[in-house]
Amino acid sequence: MTKKKNMIFTAIAIVSILIIAMGLSLAASSFPDGLEKVAENLGFMDSAADTLPEGFFLIPDYAVRGIGNEKLQTSLAGLFGILIIFALFTLIYLIYRAVNLKKAEKNSK
Repeated sequence: MTKKKNMIFTAIAIVSILIIAMGLSLAASSFPDGLEKVAENLGFMDSAADTLPEGFFLIPDYAVRGIGNEKLQTSLAGLFGILIIFALFTLIYLIYRAVNLKKAEKNSK
């Protein structure tokens, strides 16, 4: 029963985080961040962008291509950002777990 409660709690937490990320992403400032502002002030903003290949960024300027609604683009960018972080943490956890299982097997011999 406790395992089922933990799974329900985890699912609710993940859905809540995704909804919050999609909502909070709408509050993101449209002004450039510090690095972009310095690049604009020093005049190398365009040259820096030209050095990277087209399609290098997954979500350029926090906008998902192919969607006409700007608010929906921003919300989806927030959603994708959270999903990417979740995938990275899941990968790290699985590696950590595999290493610990190997160590436990080695120590039990």
